[in-house]
Amino acid sequence: MLHIYRTTARSKRALIGYGHIRQILVPPTGRQQRSPLCWPIRHCSANVRTFDTMLSTRRAEARKSILVQVSSERSYNELYHYCSQFGTIQSSHHYRVDGDGDGDCHYILLEFGSSAEADAAMQSGVFSTERPGVRARSIFLWFRTGPKPKLIAQEEPKRSLALIDGTQPIQEAELNGLLTAAESIDDQVTVLHRVTKLNDLGKRLRFLAVRQLESSLQGMFPQAVAHPFGSSVNGYGRMGCDLDVIMDLDSRSGEPPDRTSRLVYHTKATNPNERTQVQRQLESIGDVLQLFLPGVNSVRRILKARVPIVKYHHEHLDLEIDLTMNNTAGVYMSELLYLFGQLDARVRPLTFCVRRWAQSVGLTNQTPGYWITNFSLTMLVMYFLQQLARPVLPSINRLIQLSASCPPQSSAPVTRFGEGETEWAYTFLKNPSIYGSFRSENEATLEQLLVQFFEFYSQFDFSQRAISLNLGSTILKPDHSPMYIVNPLETVLNVSKNVNLEETELFRMQVRNAVWLLQAHGKETGAPTEPWGLVSLFGPKQQERITPQMFFTKRLLNVKDIFDEVPADAPTQYRNPAVKSQVAAIQRATKAELHKLGAGGGGGSSNRTGGVEPRTSSPMEGTGVKLKRNTKRR
Repeated sequence: MLHIYRTTARSKRALIGYGHIRQILVPPTGRQQRSPLCWPIRHCSANVRTFDTMLSTRRAEARKSILVQVSSERSYNELYHYCSQFGTIQSSHHYRVDGDGDGDCHYILLEFGSSAEADAAMQSGVFSTERPGVRARSIFLWFRTGPKPKLIAQEEPKRSLALIDGTQPIQEAELNGLLTAAESIDDQVTVLHRVTKLNDLGKRLRFLAVRQLESSLQGMFPQAVAHPFGSSVNGYGRMGCDLDVIMDLDSRSGEPPDRTSRLVYHTKATNPNERTQVQRQLESIGDVLQLFLPGVNSVRRILKARVPIVKYHHEHLDLEIDLTMNNTAGVYMSELLYLFGQLDARVRPLTFCVRRWAQSVGLTNQTPGYWITNFSLTMLVMYFLQQLARPVLPSINRLIQLSASCPPQSSAPVTRFGEGETEWAYTFLKNPSIYGSFRSENEATLEQLLVQFFEFYSQFDFSQRAISLNLGSTILKPDHSPMYIVNPLETVLNVSKNVNLEETELFRMQVRNAVWLLQAHGKETGAPTEPWGLVSLFGPKQQERITPQMFFTKRLLNVKDIFDEVPADAPTQYRNPAVKSQVAAIQRATKAELHKLGAGGGGGSSNRTGGVEPRTSSPMEGTGVKLKRNTKRR
């Protein structure tokens, strides 16, 4: 619905107004009679999807889908009629990938009614004799030109394209137009979340990449499972975000074997050093990706990092993917953030707004460095919502207590992977009842929460206190890190260890500046044509990076900088005649002493015989220090 609206907005920009904003604000539940200002956003309903249910649904969609490259979206009718012979097409989505010089590449994602129908369509494909290469069967195909259609008119497809050009993020100018047309900052935050979050097509494409990884390795490793984590699945991803995947080659390693079977597989001995073993496995998987998988290119192996990783680009999905192994903490952290987002509907819009603000003022960067990451910012938002007088989110310890008092309603088996994982991850994350156990009594709007967030951290003592989401309060910092956020999974680690003192001070400056901007650029205080609210907060003037050096002077000082430089030939001016006479007396005395020293250090006195007396060591007048003098021979 959003992208159909955006297509209309491009052709009729002058029509952007409150009526168009309402189309975005009203949730797709059929309650169109409600005003967006009356739409309840206090908390989600109890009948929400859990993290495992969401993953299972997305995996099932990917299992029933294929991706077909076409000449343009106009090829959809012909593609629909051709693929309908394999089964019922449930949905279809179009998107475009920018090409180099041969034009853009167009793709259509087709979802069938069952996985068997999708397999039938994939099995019907053939290999091209015009394009040499490794013959690998996959879900990525292209629709070649067929015989000319008959002159009779073809009937329209029963299901039209759900999206056209559905992966393009909204442009900055168009976003500012939507934000300016909103009625309040509260509506602006909601609009920002709705138009910039990862849409349904983006999630489908990411799970297609997960399916390709699994299917490429399951021939040798039948229990191999790829676990997506990060912003792609935790509900905080924006359009164009990367995909993070953990590959588990043996997802059932922890299950007890069948004692009745007498046949046992031979296995290869592993390296006793687990890190070395992971590095070698990732290196081999990187070779498989680069040599055999269609669409994969630009494979980079970063194996010496703290967490070994393989990065690659998928040209058909226009997606950057990071692949790692044995780092299951990322999956549990994603599930925890997903749970926080499901407990209250204000969590995700507020987080989106803060992260967008941090990007606009230069606090975050895509490349690794000393600056604050999006994950650290998300932790700051979560803690802020925990410490309010009426908390919007409970602490993790409180969630564990609520989970113990709410036993699971169903005894469905929990899918576990890895060994030695933190036990608390199973105490409440895998309990479906936890999603409906907490209801916040805080009725603050998104605008109020945003201003309170900036005010809270403008006064926060980062020099002495550390943030703990487990306790929902602060503790004394265990070390001297400028910013300390306790890792909820491994409490001995600091999430923001990379942030240096300069970036911490910059964060404090920017939150103070944000408070002033929101107060000075309200809709009722400024002119109708001036930017207000989030537009002033994200405006181009905020792109200029502020550094602490702009406000602090150098700590080291040269002594000569204290005195004024006076030319050597300039006469000295004295205000007091007495001082002038004293200085003259000191100068005369000094010259006399210098003359005596010069006379005593001259040549030796001649004797009557015309010889020269030998020079000996003689004490300096008034000092008792003997000066050694050279003896001059005849």
